[in-house]
Amino acid sequence: MTEKDKLFLFFSNEFPFNKEGLEEFINSFTSKHYSKGHILLKNGKTENELRFLDEGVVREFYSNESKEKNINFYLDSEFITDFYSFVSENPTNKYQECITDIKLRVISKKGFQEFLSKYMCGKLFVDEIFQRIIDRKEKELMRHFMNTAEENYNELIQSKPNWLQQIPQYHIASYLGITPETLSRIRKRIS
Repeated sequence: MTEKDKLFLFFSNEFPFNKEGLEEFINSFTSKHYSKGHILLKNGKTENELRFLDEGVVREFYSNESKEKNINFYLDSEFITDFYSFVSENPTNKYQECITDIKLRVISKKGFQEFLSKYMCGKLFVDEIFQRIIDRKEKELMRHFMNTAEENYNELIQSKPNWLQQIPQYHIASYLGITPETLSRIRKRIS
């Protein structure tokens, strides 16, 4: 499947609203490739491009001098932009790192704003993305605080099995807020 097809399918499946301008919007993206280990986003920087992941795996995390905490993973065919930073023009608190070699399609903020001023469906996209982010984060926060690590791992088995197949276990452990050894014990109990 071509990059254009993945992006078109994303909008067709995820945002089945007005398709006016969709072809023009998709054609305004350019392709970029990054190697495993490349940092896409750094704490303190402001998002200045809309990024769609065509291939590969990206982790999103918080970090300070003493520790890192994974908060999300992105697998191909989804937007990986920190939309809060992108829209508010506030610096992000997050980092994003390529876990594998990746292929992205990007559009600059200026190009995206030109699209928004030309087509109403761009505004609907931003509104819908923000609502989804808020809904997802609220559910994840509640689950992380209310469930045990084992319950959260079982939830990943059910809802995100592709994470468990494509993401190193030490990153999964960080996401769950446990050590890799604890994750290993949980996996043994479950199997």
